[in-house]
Amino acid sequence: MEIIAEYMSDGNFNRALLPSTPIASGIKMGKQQMKAKAVTVLKELMKEKFPTLSDEELQNIVSTFNTRL
Repeated sequence: MEIIAEYMSDGNFNRALLPSTPIASGIKMGKQQMKAKAVTVLKELMKEKFPTLSDEELQNIVSTFNTRL
């Protein structure tokens, strides 16, 4: 057992070095798509509810929304 313990990892490794799995990359892609859709819907709703909102103000709101996601 002592010999095996010398060669075994201590569990501290960089997960970025692991190969990505289709499930993990699919989940990340799904999250990105949902964020993009949320931003699109937010823009549409803001234009409907606040038609006097300028493009600059809308962009500021969208930027704030993106940072909070």
